[in-house]
Amino acid sequence: MNKKGASKKSRTDETTMITTEQSTPFSDLSLSRRLERAEGRSSAEFVEARAELNPESGAEWIEVAGAYAMFDGIGSPVTQTFGLGVFDPVTQADLEKLEEFFQQRGAHVYHEVSPLADASLLTLLNERAYQPIEFTSVMYRPIGRGVQIASPRDKKVQSRLIRDGEEELWARTAARGWSELTEFADTILDLLSVTAKRAGGLSFLAELDGRPIATGAMFIHDGMALLAGASTIPEGRRQGAQLALLESRLRYAAEKGCDIAMMCALPGGASQRNAERQGFRIAYTRIKWSLISPSTNDKVKNDKWKPETQI
Repeated sequence: MNKKGASKKSRTDETTMITTEQSTPFSDLSLSRRLERAEGRSSAEFVEARAELNPESGAEWIEVAGAYAMFDGIGSPVTQTFGLGVFDPVTQADLEKLEEFFQQRGAHVYHEVSPLADASLLTLLNERAYQPIEFTSVMYRPIGRGVQIASPRDKKVQSRLIRDGEEELWARTAARGWSELTEFADTILDLLSVTAKRAGGLSFLAELDGRPIATGAMFIHDGMALLAGASTIPEGRRQGAQLALLESRLRYAAEKGCDIAMMCALPGGASQRNAERQGFRIAYTRIKWSLISPSTNDKVKNDKWKPETQI
């Protein structure tokens, strides 16, 4: 090829690269608001489902300074806030109201905070004796109609949205995938059963020869598809079930008008690496803050069951 042709090819490659980059939103405050609201709404609908299924649980949620505060029972991984400082500046009075919401119910106070939250929030959290206890990689990727995953998979494994009446089947299959976490065995099935019955939740099953082997969940809000609930039963692993679930959820979300998919993972873990292989990138690392009470000498305790989103 002559130099002129090589130069032309170089310009074409550069144009393709720029177009691809432009299709991915920048990780800014606007994106963070969409990501945090999607997760907040997902948790709020979980709490609403809990309240309907088990009224005596006292499950409820409130909004303070744009943040969603959820109570799903003492020790529940859903009992916390999302979006603090991202939508509105936070005052001492706002934090006092949130703390009262949890403490009146006997729950610990947890806030998941985006690094794009108003900078004044860090000062308030330190002044009120909060400590950081956990990091989460918040990840995202653009999607569109006809979206496909990058890795080949076994076509014998098929993924589909569950049918009415299959909620318990989905929950039991998902729980089997986390059966190694014996310390959370009782909690897991309960959480998954409620997850499958959320009004806005979407539950998917992966099947091999008609037998359920894996699960995935999705929640859609404002064009954002939140992926979670990834679980594969021990004997069904390494057959591409999660790849099938990922592809079917992304396609479903795109057909419903979503332009971005998101998921959360432990920083540097296998789930994060797998997500990056499928086009996800890290929007930011979120910090979970815990209120420490000097008067009672509470110890920092992260009792949240938070399995990685595996694909």
